[in-house]
Amino acid sequence: MNIRHLRCFIAVAEELHFGRAARRLHIEQSPLSRTIHQMEADLGVSLLDRSPRGVRLTLAGQVFLEEARRVLLAFEQARTKARAAAKGFGEQRNRKCT
Repeated sequence: MNIRHLRCFIAVAEELHFGRAARRLHIEQSPLSRTIHQMEADLGVSLLDRSPRGVRLTLAGQVFLEEARRVLLAFEQARTKARAAAKGFGEQRNRKCT
């Protein structure tokens, strides 16, 4: 499982519709559905209840959504901080070289 998988799940969980989630992610519905099925198989739980009327989160899906959002936020913060640190380090190094 990776960050892309989490983004896919979050989109489906927020849209409660595979088609809308796929459009939001700019991907086809079929690979999105496969990704969610793979996640459920890896976790050993159903994250979504699928019916002709739509998609609903299971209790496990609700819990996973909260945690997935936290992980995604932490990842974004880590990426931002790393880029800022690298930029700051580069500026310090450039000052020392002149």
